Amino acid sequence: MSPIELRSGEAVRLAARNGQLRGQTAGLACGFVQANLVILPAAEATDFLRFCMRNPKPCPVLDVSEPGRRTMPRLGGDLDVARDLPAYRIWRDGNLVEEAQDIEALWRSDLVTFALGCSFSFEEALVADGLTVRHVEAGRNVPMYRTSLACEPAGPFAGPLVVSMRPFRPADAVRAIQITSRYPAVHGAPVHLGRPDLIGIADLDAPDYGDAVAVADDEIPVFWACGVTPQAVITAARTPFAITHAPGCMLVTDLVNARLAAG
Repeated sequence: MSPIELRSGEAVRLAARNGQLRGQTAGLACGFVQANLVILPAAEATDFLRFCMRNPKPCPVLDVSEPGRRTMPRLGGDLDVARDLPAYRIWRDGNLVEEAQDIEALWRSDLVTFALGCSFSFEEALVADGLTVRHVEAGRNVPMYRTSLACEPAGPFAGPLVVSMRPFRPADAVRAIQITSRYPAVHGAPVHLGRPDLIGIADLDAPDYGDAVAVADDEIPVFWACGVTPQAVITAARTPFAITHAPGCMLVTDLVNARLAAG
């Protein structure tokens, strides 16, 4: 389906559910909040919620489901977390073992879903202000990198911060900081700008997730905390069982981005 047809959260979810959408969701359903997904057994959910509370930049919680429920009414009336993403990742003992188009066959009565804010949501505000978001312009997934910055641990959950990167000219970077600071529910202000080596990134052309984008000579890389962080943490913690979104393939909700703006 073309992006023109996917103008609402419901339309994106139905396209994913029906097998018509299998790619990334950046730039789709402009105006609607997108969410990262983490699904864990209830026995580990309390520790993961504490991890999110201690690391709100990469893990801003939008909602948490009841155990065993595939619905999240606060995010969408017909939403089904087992079918409504373009792609899922399944993890066992910290290892990525499979990518799937739906997770109905894996669903259990003890699973708890965490919907975490996604930086795709604040990109609408950047574009509305006239800023160019390089990966959207290029039709690529946003580049994401594991850093040398450690998250604050909670129970078994510990690991590195993952960041997403968007290049801007210096004056535009200042404006991007101002704009995204108003959206703490979807990662808020950047965590770093400029030299990637200072946060353990050796090569911008080799992202750990997503696709590389060009950084022009008159631009600087700007880094935001990223909702893929839990996937790096699941690996580091060797979590026995987890399900997440595939990077760039988000849950698109019925919430409106403008309502997340602070102030």
